[in-house]
Amino acid sequence: MTSDTPARRRGRVFSRRAGTPSRARRRLGAAVRMLAALVLAGGVYTAFTPGAFAEDNVPLSTSAREGKALYDTSCITCHGRDGQGVEGRGPSLIGVGSASVEFQVSTGRMPMTRQEAQAEQKPRQFDDTQTAQLADYIQEIGGGPELPAADKQIADIAKDPAALARGGELFRVNCTSCHGFGGGGGALSSGKFAPALHDATTAQIYAAMLTGPQNMPVFGDNQLTPEQKAQITAYIKYQLQEEKDPGGLFNLGRYGPSTEGMAIFLVGITILVFTSLWIAGKS
Repeated sequence: MTSDTPARRRGRVFSRRAGTPSRARRRLGAAVRMLAALVLAGGVYTAFTPGAFAEDNVPLSTSAREGKALYDTSCITCHGRDGQGVEGRGPSLIGVGSASVEFQVSTGRMPMTRQEAQAEQKPRQFDDTQTAQLADYIQEIGGGPELPAADKQIADIAKDPAALARGGELFRVNCTSCHGFGGGGGALSSGKFAPALHDATTAQIYAAMLTGPQNMPVFGDNQLTPEQKAQITAYIKYQLQEEKDPGGLFNLGRYGPSTEGMAIFLVGITILVFTSLWIAGKS
């Protein structure tokens, strides 16, 4: 039996150390492998999703080129070059779509006069043609929701009492908590408010549901189908705006006969009380 001398023990320890990589080398190797995996994943993603990256110098249509000229003189200060946004001034317009431009510009909310809690409606600065040109430019450089050609559908709904009634039901469920039962608007928190709907066009109403301006939520097609959006739009246009008296004689608050009944009750009780006091005084 061979004796285990100190020299042999030192030799075995040295051989184990020489054949085993150090902890630092193992960590470095793991980091290199992780980096290589990330580079490979990024390369595969780039190869199979080229549409995820914006192209420089995208050719614009004639209308969009006109819109770019308007944008460069009226919007670029706040929203930046090519709609990328400017921190502290205005958000990016990439992905907002032509529907958002239709709502914001046609109502005069954009361009804004100054930074406030929310943009208020004011006289518009661009006519319909210029608004369409701006909308085409924003749509072509960034994409996003577009307004459908729903005017005929909305007009047909107005002729169908059942469809119009469904629009009223959808309006009461989804819109009245902010805009009121009669579309008169209402106050929200932090100096914000839901605007009145009395002078909103069908395009503005539909665009608001598509884009969710200010504090309004976006109603996707999984929440309200295009047909339901058209029904709500028809109800606001042909019932709340054009039908001046949804119920009752005096149209108090545009709620129907309920507010008139309350008013008649209060006035009647007051008259009865004063009449009773007058009779008691006479007797």
